[in-house]
Amino acid sequence: MTVRALVEPAVLRWARETAGVAVEDAARRVQVKPEALAAWEAGEARPTMTKLRTLANFYKRPLSVFFLPQPPAEPPLNVHDFRQLPGIVAGAFSSALHIQLRRARERRELALDLLRDLEQPLPSFDLHAELGDDPEELGARLREALGVDLAAQARWTGAYDAFNAWRARIESAGVLVFQMSRVSLEEARGFSLADELLPVIAVNAKDPPNARAFTMLHELCHVALQRSGICEHDEDRLLPSEERRVEIFCNRVAGAALVPMRDLLGEDAVRTHAGAAWSDEELGRLARRFSASRFVVLRRLLTAGRTTAAFYNAKHEEWIAAARDQPRRESEGGPPPDRAAVAERGQTFVRLVLQSYYQDRITLSDVSEYLGIRLKHLSKIEQAVGL
Repeated sequence: MTVRALVEPAVLRWARETAGVAVEDAARRVQVKPEALAAWEAGEARPTMTKLRTLANFYKRPLSVFFLPQPPAEPPLNVHDFRQLPGIVAGAFSSALHIQLRRARERRELALDLLRDLEQPLPSFDLHAELGDDPEELGARLREALGVDLAAQARWTGAYDAFNAWRARIESAGVLVFQMSRVSLEEARGFSLADELLPVIAVNAKDPPNARAFTMLHELCHVALQRSGICEHDEDRLLPSEERRVEIFCNRVAGAALVPMRDLLGEDAVRTHAGAAWSDEELGRLARRFSASRFVVLRRLLTAGRTTAAFYNAKHEEWIAAARDQPRRESEGGPPPDRAAVAERGQTFVRLVLQSYYQDRITLSDVSEYLGIRLKHLSKIEQAVGL
């Protein structure tokens, strides 16, 4: 016997729209005609429980939400779209990005609830900035706020170590840092929710770790400006002037934070260098010195007047072409569930969930849901976050 779900049509429509999914795509997922799904949303027919479960999974919503009498009230995501390329409609995010934005907000709200329940202070990032600030000075202020100096950078061994070190310091400063893996780099390399309490940064895990570190600092500048954003670092995109100004400013601040100008100019390789041309080997050594990418180092050299725009643009195009031609390695199953849970959610969020469980504020079932893991992986997660 077929069991029909007594779901409110308005809730069905709300779940699809807040996931950024078209009727045709949702219908394809549950293997029905678009007309059938439209009829469910109009209240002219009802889905089976099996179809509803499939939709709930597709929209990334708990099944129970579909039996509410009306759509739950959710505040709008005050995120500006800085990706206004020709042919792209502002705000027309993909379903994957919709879900990541919603998930980031939900995790932030959960973290705030857990902190209040534990009677712990609600973190905020206390450094504030204005667009009129000097990018070099603001980059130095960011480093100071995060407790990063050249000696610390010199101790980092490799790009992943540097990324994790920057992430840990940003989280310690009162910002949640998440990673996303299902959003294309072409759409977003990262985003930020610049709320006053417990702001959020998300970076795209498809990017190399050095690029993710740059994205974190770029988005941290958005947080300091208190301007949420969805960002991609190309300064030459066709953007409205004010939005382009914000993106250029955040890029320059991130570069200054990663590679302080005085330290760069103090390097022997820079002081003794003659001419505008730099070899890949020279740039690579400087990049390793600052745990940054060659792109960032070369851009900083351009800012310092130690190369020309023509050389920078030619080298930039050369590296982009080489990266485009390099075959992408296919993932071999990804990291184990315990590592994936911590990498995606960050140590601060994971520790908060576990501390709430230890103090009997949430259940093991809650832990499994919030961390997206089976309980058999819990001991390894505790080890990973030092609990």
